[in-house]
Amino acid sequence: MSRLRSAMIKGKRVGLEMAETTKPNRKRLKTAVKKEENISASPPSKYHTFHDPADVVLLRSQLLSWYDKEKRELPWRTLAVTESDLNIRTYAVWVSEIMLQQTQVATVIDYYNKWMKRWPTVQDLAAATLEEVNQMWAGLGYYSRGKRLHEGAQKVVSELQGQLPRTVDGLLKQLPGVGRYTAAAIGSIALGQVTGAVDGNLIRVLCRLRAIGADSTSPAVTEALWSLANTLVDPERPGDFNQAMMELGARVCTPKGPLCSQCPVQSHCHSLRKVQVKQDKNSQKLLGKLDMRASSLPDIEDCMNSGTCPLCPSEPWDDELGVQNFPRKPAKKAPRVERTLTCVVSRAGEDGEDEYLLTQRPNKGLLAGLWEFPSLLQEEKSSEIKQKRALCAQIKGILGTNLSESLFQYVGEVVHIFSHIHQTYVVHRVCLKDADTQTQTENAQWLSRSALQEAAVSTGVKKIVKLCDSVNNQKEENSKDGRRQKHTSTKTDKKPQTSKKPRLSAAHSSSRQLSLSSFFNTVKQES
Repeated sequence: MSRLRSAMIKGKRVGLEMAETTKPNRKRLKTAVKKEENISASPPSKYHTFHDPADVVLLRSQLLSWYDKEKRELPWRTLAVTESDLNIRTYAVWVSEIMLQQTQVATVIDYYNKWMKRWPTVQDLAAATLEEVNQMWAGLGYYSRGKRLHEGAQKVVSELQGQLPRTVDGLLKQLPGVGRYTAAAIGSIALGQVTGAVDGNLIRVLCRLRAIGADSTSPAVTEALWSLANTLVDPERPGDFNQAMMELGARVCTPKGPLCSQCPVQSHCHSLRKVQVKQDKNSQKLLGKLDMRASSLPDIEDCMNSGTCPLCPSEPWDDELGVQNFPRKPAKKAPRVERTLTCVVSRAGEDGEDEYLLTQRPNKGLLAGLWEFPSLLQEEKSSEIKQKRALCAQIKGILGTNLSESLFQYVGEVVHIFSHIHQTYVVHRVCLKDADTQTQTENAQWLSRSALQEAAVSTGVKKIVKLCDSVNNQKEENSKDGRRQKHTSTKTDKKPQTSKKPRLSAAHSSSRQLSLSSFFNTVKQES
């Protein structure tokens, strides 16, 4: 028993010693993990910020001086300066900012002028129908924007006593479809609030100015850019400053082929400085004057925390890209490929103008609430014959009449690219003889050609109409050419013939077999 007791006491002592020796290891492990977390979460270095107040003041002055001389005269800018009514001014800037989302300025101008002429106040827009809004928006793309504008106007009238919010926070929380950038843009331009506004143009400009090369959609970069924008914005002219930054990105600091020599703030640009340093090093290397020891040292124009800095690029510098190394964006997903079977159903109208059958899309999703020709998304596993049969059944249900797929005439294909969909419309047409065919469902209507042009239809529908017109014109040309050729050949046939064939009489031309003597008599007469 004494041996057993001594062995147990010895085992406990060994266990305690092992436990004591492992405790420090656990502490060391926790310390190492904390160190790694600190390294990965290290704050951006001063290299990526504007830490000198004198640089900020100089940049503001240079940028606004350039903007005052070079800015484009745009209708929403003019209205923001000249309109004394704060509510109308806020509404006008709101409309322009929503229209300008992912749409070029040149495209927006005409739409904006027409919109403001028809609905000059938020009350006018609230009184409109969604159908009218969609009709006005047709062709501008991203149709949910118009719907959200309309919903926002109705909310302002019904819940906010017709008064738009007066702060950036109020705009962000109370208006549907208004995000962080849009609220900041409206707040600074229309209300004079001192806030930065980071859109696509500002992302590019700021990333190049401070050599920010990490993924521009990452949270770390997003917050760093907003912090930069709020640091730089001019407190005396916040709206003009934000518009000047956007103008710089749109016209000088462009995605491709940036005009660095014309940039008013080039002296502040780390990207341009980095390009110049690289060029100097390359030229020295060619001349054999570069010290090999110096070439192994880090570039003075690089972030000293490179490798752990959340704003530095993870990919190596590309000399051919130059300042276009910044910003770095994640690779875009390839658009989804779809094929849609579409049928242009027409009939003769009462005034002689053809009418077309259109159906309305659902109120949610792609092209919500717009009108289109009867269509059916093609399934990969289903044959085109089955799809055509299904589309034919769909049209039957709309019209409440018998219709055979044999009436479908193939017209051609139309390709239309959405932001995330590569759409191909396989177009057929059916011409109905019965002019009195009526629609049996609420979401369908007959429209004349002129009404179709003004209706709330997508660009894809307009492309389909254009294809049908071109095919019809080609048929008419071919028909004219055929008649012209027939007429020409008739004239050329009137030339004198050198040899004449025996002309048979009516009796001879009958199905009755000729006698041998009559045959020789005929030949004798002709000779």
